[in-house]
Amino acid sequence: MSHHLSPEMRACIENCLRCYSICLSSFSGHCLEAGGPHTEPAHARLMLACAEICRTSAHFMLLGTPHHRHTCRECAEICRECADDCERVGGMEECVAACRSCAESCAAMAA
Repeated sequence: MSHHLSPEMRACIENCLRCYSICLSSFSGHCLEAGGPHTEPAHARLMLACAEICRTSAHFMLLGTPHHRHTCRECAEICRECADDCERVGGMEECVAACRSCAESCAAMAA
């Protein structure tokens, strides 16, 4: 099934799925319980958008469509924003690291 995927693309898919999982679980667990700046509408929307674009980018790469370049470009941008915002809010090191790693691999896939 994944025989047509390059090792770089496989790594990017794994980074995207990891970021999707971490952003979604961090928001639904950590952020909702922490409250304050963790639940600001703009932060919440950004985390949920990040999770979704990561999932979508992984999906497009798994499909083998050349359109993954578009989703990966957007994914890299949103992941960078999410990492910066999670850093601003504080106490979200795992999310920051996952977003930065995903942004890097998606930027390479979009090139």
